[in-house]
Amino acid sequence: MTSVKNIQKKITQALEDIKAFDIISMDVRKLTSVADFMIIASASSSRQTKALAKNVVEKMNEINIEVIGVEGEQEGGWVLVDVGDIIVHIMTPPTRAYYNLEELWSGS
Repeated sequence: MTSVKNIQKKITQALEDIKAFDIISMDVRKLTSVADFMIIASASSSRQTKALAKNVVEKMNEINIEVIGVEGEQEGGWVLVDVGDIIVHIMTPPTRAYYNLEELWSGS
């Protein structure tokens, strides 16, 4: 069985492979039971958000980790990849600034 830390590293690597930027990982275990970690990354275009999400899914498949779902691919400004214990948010900078998930999930 692959540890959450290893899955987290693989996701970050998948994001870096396709040139995501401003990647952060947040431990949200004390804030929600939905996930243990949230990874937030920026992409320069909606086309890149989709490519990043696709790469995350492919990398999870390579290590036999089930991806529960992918949402937002049609619009592309914000694509969410649900990997169970980790939820990945891939956003264009204006969308990321508008929703400000870092502040929302910071626990303050």
